[in-house]
Amino acid sequence: MAKSFWSGAISFGLVEIPVRLHPVRAPEELSFTLLDKKDLSPVGYRRFNKESGKEVPWDQIVRGYEYEKDQYVVVTDADLERANVDATHSIAMLSFVPAAAIDPVYFETPYYIEPTARGGKSYSLLREALARVGRVGIARVVLRTRSHLAAVVVWDQALVLVIMRYEHELRKPRDLEIPAPGSRATKVSAQELQMAERLIDDMSEKTWDPKSFHDEYRDDVLELIHQKIKSGKTHAITERKGEREYQPRGTSVVDLMPLLKKSLASRAKKSREPKRAHPRVPAERRRRRARSA
Repeated sequence: MAKSFWSGAISFGLVEIPVRLHPVRAPEELSFTLLDKKDLSPVGYRRFNKESGKEVPWDQIVRGYEYEKDQYVVVTDADLERANVDATHSIAMLSFVPAAAIDPVYFETPYYIEPTARGGKSYSLLREALARVGRVGIARVVLRTRSHLAAVVVWDQALVLVIMRYEHELRKPRDLEIPAPGSRATKVSAQELQMAERLIDDMSEKTWDPKSFHDEYRDDVLELIHQKIKSGKTHAITERKGEREYQPRGTSVVDLMPLLKKSLASRAKKSREPKRAHPRVPAERRRRRARSA
């Protein structure tokens, strides 16, 4: 597990649970380096003084708040913490609600909550109590100079802090051009609805298995990179010859029934075919293969 980036305590009534936060996400994104097209030398990121034009090293950069035009006050990390020590080291539980009461659009970024050595028992108490009553905790936490609304949920054996969006941060569906249910222009027939329900039923699974999904686009890009390495085209520059605009396949109202019927027929044909395992290559093996090619 990577080093924690925050330490503090969950404030649960009079109970204080000393904890640390760890990112849930372990990204495996493709990492590209910006290069100069002329000689393929890496292009760096330069921080410079806008007055003198000279480069400024990281240890000479400070955080400033502009209180008037071109007038700044320097604010250090110690200043931010000193402003409210309790807030910067506390996950303050505000209330508890049923898990289903929160719409998914409010959830943003999850973090594992890990107890410190002396917080194990109180951590287990909160985890097991939340699991038994089927609720999530609504909390407030300060991370990286900003106060966040958050949910404390039970996932597997861990408590997870999920940063939430505030109500005012969300766009409303009414601000978009979304057809209203039952509108005359987009009204669907009972037969179309029945066919769509059949297709949904046919594509439904008893449970969701996250292991059955993976980033196929990333695999395709890695395969393309591997082919370039294998063919020796490691320094080839391909000029763009105009972008090919994506043309979405529109579906008119009269096309709905034939498409639904074809979809159901295709699903029925696939269900009769023997299932084949997806040929997946572990990420680490792909990286080693690409390096050694």
